[in-house]
Amino acid sequence: MAPDDVSADPSVPEDFAALLADYERHLTAERGLSEHSVRAYMGDVADLIDHVTRLGHDDLSALDIRGLRSWLAKQQSLGKARSTMARRATAARVFTAWAQRTGRIATDPGALLASPKAHKTLPGVLGQADTRAVLDAAAVAADDGSPVGLRDLTIMELLYATGIRVGELCALDVDEVDRSRRVVRVFGKGRKERSVPYGVPAAEALETWLAVRPRLVRDGSGPALFLGARGGRIDQRTVRRVVHARIGAVEAPDLSPHGLRHTAATHLLEGGADLRSVQELLGHASLATTQVYTHVSSERLRSAYEQAHPRA
Repeated sequence: MAPDDVSADPSVPEDFAALLADYERHLTAERGLSEHSVRAYMGDVADLIDHVTRLGHDDLSALDIRGLRSWLAKQQSLGKARSTMARRATAARVFTAWAQRTGRIATDPGALLASPKAHKTLPGVLGQADTRAVLDAAAVAADDGSPVGLRDLTIMELLYATGIRVGELCALDVDEVDRSRRVVRVFGKGRKERSVPYGVPAAEALETWLAVRPRLVRDGSGPALFLGARGGRIDQRTVRRVVHARIGAVEAPDLSPHGLRHTAATHLLEGGADLRSVQELLGHASLATTQVYTHVSSERLRSAYEQAHPRA
């Protein structure tokens, strides 16, 4: 259920509808979560509230750990993936902690709720040789000097150079690029600001793109660093198409922009960067999120060992 629909749903008791509307405002205004994150949290909590009402309760005070566990058990019986159940457990804990903090319930049952452990899947990444081939192919495609071709090359170079998220790239403004220091100022999840450096190839691509960017500027273009063919701020779908097209031009595994983020992080660690620095560059709130890339590097090392060592 989309968050905008919760308060209008006649199946949601009035007290619950007001509660959910307050919670949505908290997620949006106080925590500064993205629209996608708010939608995910609200969908999970609305499903929890539906479960509570089906148990015969008309207010939140009756929610306890047994109710939370029965809700998760229902997800399991419906065949939900472990990753989905883990996300829903997190959503429930965040919600009940907020409800107690704001005086809506006396105790926090979510504090007792354990998350189902999600199966770890290693992110797909490009090898360093494949990455060079992709970026070289993007440079060749930009040789005609067209604004779109040069823009696409810059997108590829910057995504790989910085490891920023596709949404962060699309939101960049021209004045958020410090060309003298080779740093971009990024606003990540929760509007947290960080500065991310980039290297010489990305800097050269940026200089060339900024020289031709005025050819795409239209009324209403505003300060956006990257523009679409019609002059508006580029959107994430266009960036995804660019990444798929540029990777598809060479014989390399197909990846999304997020795959380039994984690739950048993996190559940083393989090059000797420490985990804390990579965490800061990627804008991860928790070091545990960054640690997945150590598994990727370990898998690459094991693969190389098994191929090369005579007693592997």
